[in-house]
Parts: sequence; C-alpha cells; structure tokens
Amino acid sequence: MRQYRDINRLNWNDRTEIHAKSKFYDVDAFLADDAPRIGLDQEELGDVAGRTLLHLQCHFGLDTLNWARLGARVTGIDFSEKAIALARSLNDRLGLDARFLCSDIYDAKEVLGGEQFDIVYTSYGVLCWLPELDGWADLISTSLKPGGIFYMAEFHPVTFMFEPVDGELKIADSYFNTETRQYVSDVTYTGDDDPLAHPVTYQWQHTLTEIVGALIGAGLTLEFLHEFPFTVFNMYPGLMTQDEQGRWRLKGNHHPPLLFSVKARKV
Repeated sequence: MRQYRDINRLNWNDRTEIHAKSKFYDVDAFLADDAPRIGLDQEELGDVAGRTLLHLQCHFGLDTLNWARLGARVTGIDFSEKAIALARSLNDRLGLDARFLCSDIYDAKEVLGGEQFDIVYTSYGVLCWLPELDGWADLISTSLKPGGIFYMAEFHPVTFMFEPVDGELKIADSYFNTETRQYVSDVTYTGDDDPLAHPVTYQWQHTLTEIVGALIGAGLTLEFLHEFPFTVFNMYPGLMTQDEQGRWRLKGNHHPPLLFSVKARKV
C-alpha cells in the first residue's frame, strides 16, 4: 500500500499548486475576510473556543485556519509536503498560531508523540484515500483526551456508485466494491485547466458499516450519524442546483444521501 500512497502524495503536491490559485478555494478572499466561515461542520460541532483540535488530512489548511479563527488551538496534519508548506505560509500571513505537521495518517501517531486533543476533526473527501480504516480509527482514539470528541463530515459512500450519463445519474458500480481503484485524470476537481504532472491516483471505497464499525472498534461511543441530501460543491455538473445556503442538491424528486456526518466520544 505504501507505493499507492506515494503516488497519491505526488498527485496532491501537484494539486496544491493549482488549488492555491484556484477560485474554488479563493485563498485571496479567505485572507482578506477574517470573519470565520460557518457551515454544517461548525453548526454540528458547536463552540470550539479554547479547545485543542487536531485536523486530519487538512490539505493546505484553510479549514484548519478557520477553526483557529473560531478560537480553537489547532494542529493540522497532511501527507503533502507542499500543502503543509503552504498552510504554514498562510498561517504566518494571518498571524494565527496554528501548527502544521507533515505526515501520512498511518505514521501520525509517532509524529504526534502521544499528544492528545479535545477534538479530532476531518472532512470532505478524506476516507477514499485510506486503504484501511482500523489504523485511522486507532489514531483518532489515541489522539483524543478522555471525554474528547471526534467529528467528521464526509461525502456519502453511495456517491461512489453514481456516474452522470446523458444528463442522468446512473448506477455504475457496487456499493460494496472494496477493490483498489486506479483513476487517471489530467486535471483536479476545482474546474481549473492546469494539467497535473502526476495524473494517476489510487482510491478505496468504504461503506457506512465499515466506517462506523472502525470507530466503535477503536473504543469510541457514537453520539450521532446524520445523512444529508446535499453536498458542498457541484458534484454532478448539470444535474444539480445550488440553494440559498450555497449547498448543492440534485434536481428532481430523487434525493439520495450525498453527505453524512459522525460525532463520537472517547469515554
């Protein structure tokens, strides 16, 4: 599996350079407006002021820095060295006190050295990059203080099943597909035309049973599992509309779950 992760890391290094200047992330707007952004994650997790928060797979840290603006004492971890370098640069420009560490999820326990946090957080497009979830869940449990909270908002695994075909959403794969999937794409998901020097990635699908089971198996107590008929970006162009809150929903009357969230506690 290490070779797959190394290939993915090169791809995400490429993506970071494109994302840094993309309107999708709009770094300039984030730097210019110091008001914290409030979305589903912030609504469900609640007040984080004064609490320590570990952000897993933080990319180049915009969400991490947003939690810092909300008063959390944040640490972000990502396996892309270019993403972490950019995150540190943005932190310095903003004058915040975030900490960013470069590590693969499966090596992060050693990098953290036993440090524990009030909150462990992760979100949006993270689990598909992990070949197995037991090590991920163990990291979460180990990194939480007793009584600490894990929160995740993520794309629903059923979205792996669908593919737009001739203006309709068709079922193209099994929900229970556990195979290693190779994808080749010359561009990233932001809509930018800049080519990726490393276009190959490897991804894995995980069912809700596997996700929740890994967290319970690591000793966490589930507080809620929520499913939502909207998502945070235009996942299926031409088939979605954006509501007044900026959330994207499928057109028509058929509304499969597109996002889910989990909150669990270490007791």
